[in-house]
Amino acid sequence: MTARAERLTPGRIGMYLILLLAALFFLVPVYLLFATALKSPDAINLATSWHWPAQLNWGSFRDAWDKIGGNLGNSLFLAVVSTLFAAVLGSLNGYALSKWKFRGANTLFALMLFGMFIPYQAVLIPLFQFIKSLGLYGSIWGLILAHMVYGLPITTLIFRNFYADVPDALVEAATIDGAGFWQIYQQVIFPISIPGFVVVIIWEFTQVWNEFLFAATLTNTNSQPVTYALSQLAGGQAVSWNLPMAGAILAALPTLLVYILLGRYFVRGLLAGSVKG
Repeated sequence: MTARAERLTPGRIGMYLILLLAALFFLVPVYLLFATALKSPDAINLATSWHWPAQLNWGSFRDAWDKIGGNLGNSLFLAVVSTLFAAVLGSLNGYALSKWKFRGANTLFALMLFGMFIPYQAVLIPLFQFIKSLGLYGSIWGLILAHMVYGLPITTLIFRNFYADVPDALVEAATIDGAGFWQIYQQVIFPISIPGFVVVIIWEFTQVWNEFLFAATLTNTNSQPVTYALSQLAGGQAVSWNLPMAGAILAALPTLLVYILLGRYFVRGLLAGSVKG
């Protein structure tokens, strides 16, 4: 039996068929999204919602862009800046907690992880008051600060686990050579941190991009991200459903692009350091 024949066993073929059916099942909403976005408003009704449009209406995307284009720019700036800050600070936290043991380090780490389990609603009022006291309410920078702080627990956890499997001998050798905290991080730790950064960037970027509650409460009209703008497209009594559907497609493109470019490194980064040998 050849290697190709071994690969196409009935069990493997059955597994591929199940995976194909599962993929088609999850792609059904995507089909409905595109089908509705490409219809003219007068062609949208419940009876023909599953029908592909006879004439494609690409103007829906132009109209949606006119309404949420600025908000897409706000979201891009928000997600990139807050993700970079959270990733760098999480890397430094993970490095300090894993390689520079000090009294109370484990307690501090446990308290930081506790922040992962606090729902947004529980801290919304004190967070609002704190952002307002800093004079950042209504600005994109207040939203960046909120997401950066809220992202620190998960980024710290990922990097601490990643650095825990880095041999202590590397740090000890650099210390003997006279390197300090920052020199060891820059010359030893940071160059081997790329897999961890890929995981953190994908995770944090997606979380920030899709968040709605902070976007609706901590910003004003000029700084609102795209998630809030999408909710406004579907507001009112008479909704042209082609616009929110087209807007949803436009809003999904950046995260889709991130996964396309970095997705193959995501699993590698999650598994990096999980197996010693």
